[in-house]
Amino acid sequence: MATLEKIRSKSGLLIVVIGLALLAFIIGDALTNSRNIFGDHTTVAKAGSAKIDITEYQQKREELNQQLEEARRQNPASVANFDTQTLPEMAIQSLIQEQLLLNAAEKAGIHVTGNLLRHYMLENPQNQDVMRLVAQLNQAGLSVQTPQQAYEVIFNPKRNGMTDAQMEPYQRLWLAAENSSKADISRMVYARILQNSVKANELDKKALYNDYVNTAQVELAYLPYGTLDAKEYPVSDADLKKLYEEKKGEFKVDEATKDVSFIAVSIAPSQKDLAECRQLAERTVAAMQTDSASQLSKDLKKEGVVLTHHSLRASDLPAGAMKEFILNGSSDSVKIVSSNMQGFTAVKVTGRTQQVDSVQVNVIMAQTVDLGKKILSQLNSGLPADSITVRFSPDSVMPQLNQWIPLYTAQGATNALPKETLDSLVNAGGKYITLNEGAQGMVMASLVKQNAPVTIYDYDEVNYVLGPSAKTVTDERAKLEKFLAENQTAEDFVKNAEKAGFMLQRYSLTQSSPAVPRMMGMNSYFPESRQVVRWVMIDGKPGEVSHIYEAKSATNPMLYAVAVNSSYDDYTPLSNPDVNQYLTEQARRSKAGDKLMEKYSKKTQSIQSAAQAMGVEPTTIESFRFGSNPKVRDAAVMGKIYGSKADKKVVIVKGDDGIYVYQVMGKKKENFPYNEQQYEQQYFQLVNPNLVQMLLGTSRIKNNIYKFEAGD
Repeated sequence: MATLEKIRSKSGLLIVVIGLALLAFIIGDALTNSRNIFGDHTTVAKAGSAKIDITEYQQKREELNQQLEEARRQNPASVANFDTQTLPEMAIQSLIQEQLLLNAAEKAGIHVTGNLLRHYMLENPQNQDVMRLVAQLNQAGLSVQTPQQAYEVIFNPKRNGMTDAQMEPYQRLWLAAENSSKADISRMVYARILQNSVKANELDKKALYNDYVNTAQVELAYLPYGTLDAKEYPVSDADLKKLYEEKKGEFKVDEATKDVSFIAVSIAPSQKDLAECRQLAERTVAAMQTDSASQLSKDLKKEGVVLTHHSLRASDLPAGAMKEFILNGSSDSVKIVSSNMQGFTAVKVTGRTQQVDSVQVNVIMAQTVDLGKKILSQLNSGLPADSITVRFSPDSVMPQLNQWIPLYTAQGATNALPKETLDSLVNAGGKYITLNEGAQGMVMASLVKQNAPVTIYDYDEVNYVLGPSAKTVTDERAKLEKFLAENQTAEDFVKNAEKAGFMLQRYSLTQSSPAVPRMMGMNSYFPESRQVVRWVMIDGKPGEVSHIYEAKSATNPMLYAVAVNSSYDDYTPLSNPDVNQYLTEQARRSKAGDKLMEKYSKKTQSIQSAAQAMGVEPTTIESFRFGSNPKVRDAAVMGKIYGSKADKKVVIVKGDDGIYVYQVMGKKKENFPYNEQQYEQQYFQLVNPNLVQMLLGTSRIKNNIYKFEAGD
């Protein structure tokens, strides 16, 4: 009883505690981005037997990021137009494929043997972790060049002067690489098995061969439909519904989809911004004309003006007005060489000098300073440089003879040889001088030859990239905000966008959409538009309109707004504009075909009479083949012609793209040898098996990536 009384006396405190706990639970749930609602807290995607965890996804994203950075270092042009918004979907697709293959390999009982693992870890390493481990060992001061040497050092530490404790971290990394390699090998083996399971039987190969060697001589008259008048060939709602039911299978979707209407506002500099840019250009030129204009004032830098000094040969100068001015302008003269909507470029000629742009040298490296001094003495006493490795041990000396060293390139001075060093080489008159000496040995060199001096042009280049001002961005945002305030439903959004001066674009978006495409079907996306797709797929409901999203850029900011028109996860509905247009065109062509068939069916006594009536020229196809006939693009008509007897009967048929009148005059068999391997490959190319889809079967990919990404 006493305990009960104590509890009652503290009831107010308990209510507060319970309330705080409940609040913490609610906040915690919100902070996990409502993942509880969607089931697994950490599952980013599911597909068949594959289940991708957030940790795996993050690791794959980091891996792809590293690959992208490496590509940028090695070949910037190759990834110049790469959109990082695609990385999340690339990571998901890669992980799903890997997991499906690994699960299938395990189910099939594929095990990686020691010999196979040895091959891919030591002899022909495919796992980049192995090579990274080799690099790490070298960074730690352990000299290894191959995976075999790395393995020896890691697992026989005492033999290599190391302790077990020192090598234990590397052993863990090696074993992790082994496990990773086992998984990679299993996937590779199963993928080959799966791919090899798609094989042509004898009937398939013979059918392809027969389709090629069996030809027909065909007389043809073809009248394309061309542009069809909607009034002459009206299409009713009933027509569309009937055709939609017939072709519904063509519109099946693989994942939940939402049709949206999208507005993108690209904000350009205003006339006022342009005027201010011209004023800034004038102030910049005035500053460059002063004697102390080797660097910009703080005010100009703050406004975004950038100065770069260059020293280039004439052949390396940028083409155009800039080159013309630098070559011919007087010293200290300044000129604006470019001024447009993107900003301005100004140039100041600061001087011209005569410089040697490359030299040829002999470089000798000795293992020790004492040895280097002996070699230096003998070289300067007449010993030929190419005799160094004869007189001294090749293991202790390394000659690099007749090496050309560029002192200037297209990027300017290379600093490959400091001026003092070059002067010393020139003054030595062909004798060898010491470049460097220390614990690592000694380096000596002599000048063999130098090119004649060339003119080096020194100039300051000033650039300013013009972007819209903050006021211009604010004004454009206010226009879009006003439109959204007056059009808060998808219906009004669509109906009034163009009237308000906004270009409307329609898209079908899914969880797998990396971002909003600039054009449907093109691998180019609006910058920072992934946030728009996130809202559409998580929060947007049919009929709703988003708030404004912004892609922030100093030079080309953009504003976005989107309305959700419809949502579906089985078949794209007839209301979809693309489906509606496609079926409308099909129905209209069918009506036109019926009318033209009726008009010309009685005028087909011969190909010539049919062609004359249709106002077209007849064509003779000497070798008509199934599947390869540029004169007949309709597959159904192609099959009908190929399957017709050579009875010279004149046949008129309605195609999807026009009216065909044909006459099979004869058939023959070409004299081509049968190559079994060729038709095996051709069959595989025709089937073009999708390994992931083969593993998925009827399962669908459930992509929850947007639920794990930040945005609003």
